[in-house]
Amino acid sequence: MTSRDGSLVSVCVFCGSSRRVPERHLAAARALGAGLAARGWRLVFGGGAFGMMGACADGALAGRGPVTGVMTRALMDDERPHRGVSDTRVVSSMHERKRVMATESDAFVVLPGGLGTLEEAFEITTWKQLDLHGKPVLWVNLDGFFDRLLDHLRAASELGFIRPEHLALVRPLPDVAAALTALDALALAPTRRPRTIRRA
Repeated sequence: MTSRDGSLVSVCVFCGSSRRVPERHLAAARALGAGLAARGWRLVFGGGAFGMMGACADGALAGRGPVTGVMTRALMDDERPHRGVSDTRVVSSMHERKRVMATESDAFVVLPGGLGTLEEAFEITTWKQLDLHGKPVLWVNLDGFFDRLLDHLRAASELGFIRPEHLALVRPLPDVAAALTALDALALAPTRRPRTIRRA
C-alpha cells in the first residue's frame, strides 16, 4: 500500500530460506529489515523463520516495524512460519503467494537466494519489462553473489535474446546500505506512486 502522498510504505524482500548460508549474509538481511523498520516501512516477505528470510524479519521486528508474511499451506511444515509475525497470510498456491506479495508491495528488493528466490526475482522483473507494474525492483549483489548471473545475462543480450533496455532492469546495488539509500530516494520522489499489478 502507499500513503496519500505516494510515499513508499511497503517493501517486498525476496531472499533465501536456507540455514546453511554465511553469517555475513544473514547479518545483511537483518540490517535490511532493521532499515525498513527504522523508516516506518512494512516488510513483506515469504513468511519463513529460517535463513535470510527469517533474519530479515528478525531485523524488522526488533525495530518494531510492521511485517507481513505470505506462505502456502504446503510450505507451513517445511519452512515453518515465523512465530514473531502476527500478520501471516496463508494461501493455497505459489502463484497466489507471489500475487499477494506483489500487490501488497510498493517496491521489491532481491537478496541472495536459491532457485525459489531467483524465480520470484525474475518473474517480478519480467512483469516490469512487460509493463505489468511500474514498481522498482532492486537487486543487491552481496559479495558479488550475482556476478556470474550478470555475465550470463550480458552474453544473452549480446546474442540478441535480451534487449539492452531490458538488461538494465537487472542492475544490482553493492550492498544493503545502497539499497536503503535508493529506497529513500524513491520514497521522496513526489510522482513515484506505483501502479498496481496488471493482468498479463
